[in-house]
Amino acid sequence: MTRRTALQTATGVAALATTASGKTPGTAGRVKQSVARWCYSKTDLDVLAKAGAEMGLSGVDLINHDEWPTVQKYGLVPAMTPGAGTIKDAWNRKEDHDKLEKEMRENIARAAAAKVPNVITFSGNRRGMADDIGKENCIIGLNKVKKAAEDAGVTICLELLNSKVDHHDYMCDHTTWGVDVMKAVDSPRVKLLYDIYHMQIMEGDIIRTIRNNIQYIGHFHTGGVPGRHELDDTQELQWRTVAKAIADLNFQGYFAHEFVPTKDPLTSLKSAVELCTV
Repeated sequence: MTRRTALQTATGVAALATTASGKTPGTAGRVKQSVARWCYSKTDLDVLAKAGAEMGLSGVDLINHDEWPTVQKYGLVPAMTPGAGTIKDAWNRKEDHDKLEKEMRENIARAAAAKVPNVITFSGNRRGMADDIGKENCIIGLNKVKKAAEDAGVTICLELLNSKVDHHDYMCDHTTWGVDVMKAVDSPRVKLLYDIYHMQIMEGDIIRTIRNNIQYIGHFHTGGVPGRHELDDTQELQWRTVAKAIADLNFQGYFAHEFVPTKDPLTSLKSAVELCTV
């Protein structure tokens, strides 16, 4: 399973009683930690959600609406769910706007009905298009759906991805480009999904960039660099320091683990949660 094949209501009954570990959902420190479902595709979702709740996670990322009740029954939030478009085909082409607007409005309404906070979207690939043209097209497209998001209380998150290793030709591949879109759209319900793994590959200077642009960021993803594996001593970032910097900014969104475990999946996840509990 790849990241996006895991990607739209029903609400579950929140089970907020203290678990056997002594923790409850949402108790993993000052940042609300989540986990990307696709990285644990071989783990039954019910098992993942139960274990995540016991670790103190607050949510699960990138799950479809038919999966929401499974995580909600453990007191977890579907923290990031499908919005509109794909990594390759999205808002940077005006000919796709009508389709994307329809898809986004439907998914915003579904998310709002279930009190799901965020929906994901993308710029699309360049395919020869100049960055300034694609930027303007994304601004035009997101302006069409921002009021629906504002009225529903759901945040649209435009993801920053690397075009160097994983998503060649992706347009929204630098923070400055994404921030330009955010400034022009100028909505409290249109933000960036700042994927730390991807931006470390493209730019580095992670903490300074986050501090300078936190008002435009609605969600975070993690992943060890290089390789997108565990947040351990084989990686080049000090993840506890990064998590503390985000917490110190009083960030109220979610900080989701999106690494592919090479060891026992739940053991690796628990280690990451503990490392980033600040």
